[in-house]
Amino acid sequence: MATYGLMIDNEYCTGCHSCEIACRNELGLPKGQWGIKLLELGPWKKLDGKWETKFVPVPTTYCNLCADRVEAGGVPACALHCLSDVIEYGTLEELAVKMAEKGEKCSVFLP
Repeated sequence: MATYGLMIDNEYCTGCHSCEIACRNELGLPKGQWGIKLLELGPWKKLDGKWETKFVPVPTTYCNLCADRVEAGGVPACALHCLSDVIEYGTLEELAVKMAEKGEKCSVFLP
């Protein structure tokens, strides 16, 4: 049986919070609780004088990869609603291939 997970490309997240909202609505979580939480790093001034901010979606212990949605043939709500398409759902084998293509700026989450 295949193991499934999420791959998150941390380089291109725009910080829109769509993943948080979709997840909280899907799981029926109360305000202040998340299945995936968007962390903001920065802004900080780089040596070249430009400013940088990074956004990092992080699954929490509430994340169950939207088991009911997936069982019905869908994908997790965070991946479906990600406006930048940086959250991907798939088997570990599929995600490993994609991660190798994209490089080290991606992370994989398994519940």
